[in-house]
Amino acid sequence: MEIQKNILLSEYTTIGLGGPAAYFIDFTDTENVKEIIEYVNENKMNFIVFSGGSNIIFPDRGFDGLVLKINNKGVKTHDDGNYFYAEVNAGENWDEFVRYIIESGYSGIECLSGIPGSAGATPVQNVGAYGQEVKDTIMNVTALDRRTLEEITFDNNECGFGYRTSRFKERDKDKYIIVKVLFRFEKNKQPEIKYSELQKVIDSQDNYYSLTSIKEKIKSIRDNVLKLREKKSMLINPDDTNSRSCGSFFTNPVLNESEYDRFKVLIKDLNVPVYKTGDEYKLSAAWLVENSGFVKGFKKGGVGISSKHSLALININGTTDELLAFSSEIEETVEKKFGIKLKKEPVVVSENS
Repeated sequence: MEIQKNILLSEYTTIGLGGPAAYFIDFTDTENVKEIIEYVNENKMNFIVFSGGSNIIFPDRGFDGLVLKINNKGVKTHDDGNYFYAEVNAGENWDEFVRYIIESGYSGIECLSGIPGSAGATPVQNVGAYGQEVKDTIMNVTALDRRTLEEITFDNNECGFGYRTSRFKERDKDKYIIVKVLFRFEKNKQPEIKYSELQKVIDSQDNYYSLTSIKEKIKSIRDNVLKLREKKSMLINPDDTNSRSCGSFFTNPVLNESEYDRFKVLIKDLNVPVYKTGDEYKLSAAWLVENSGFVKGFKKGGVGISSKHSLALININGTTDELLAFSSEIEETVEKKFGIKLKKEPVVVSENS
């Protein structure tokens, strides 16, 4: 177990921001994690855990404590005749896992292709895209209690999944370290296309509906999702400044009936996209941002908004302080104009978290 010192955190994040960590450990198995946490607890050190670095923003001044990078790999599978189970260690690359499941011929996460980061991070915010969410295929999540070092397995219902959230992001934030996730895939399940943008692309292709096997269909869906993400610079590309981001910086606001009634008074006759889900109304954060004056390609110092995607705040040649000041300006403007408080999607780390 090697402890490194003064490691520049910007090199481990997709947005390329963050100063040095006083101490840094890249761990590969659960027993190592237990040893590290015992050491941290005994020495009363500040510490933070991350993995893929695609949804986290470190401070310019770095982190005065221990940063633990989850890097445990491995996938175990079994088949009970009705379902195919895949237990993936938290440090596995998410998109490689998606590709593995597709190559195995199972539908359920093909629309989540191209999302950067690790498998263990996906339950935290219930990762979703193009009509799919990980909660629909997760059977359980195994995590370590940071205080007791007890290994606990939470079934799907116990995870408290919601729109871009879970117990691990909200009420139990920083209480557990996820070490593995068990996914379950129904055998012979035909893929479903639930997102209109993806549906239009599929409909424009003559060959999709002539495909006979599930594997061929989900491969086609993956290819089209990757093309859509590439078009929006939502695939990691070192040569594309628009991809130096954390993906969508704000989640789509969800309003209840009374909140939506107040919102309608403010928007008057504006044609705002609204998606009704049960008794709630989901608004387009992208629309709110753009109609508050922050259009695609907008720049503020060394940061800005992607020219391809209005929810992606990008690092051109800036700092974390600049990025957070810019995001606050957007939030304040949206709230003043529309009465809606935007929520940040990435984790923002303080110097002494």
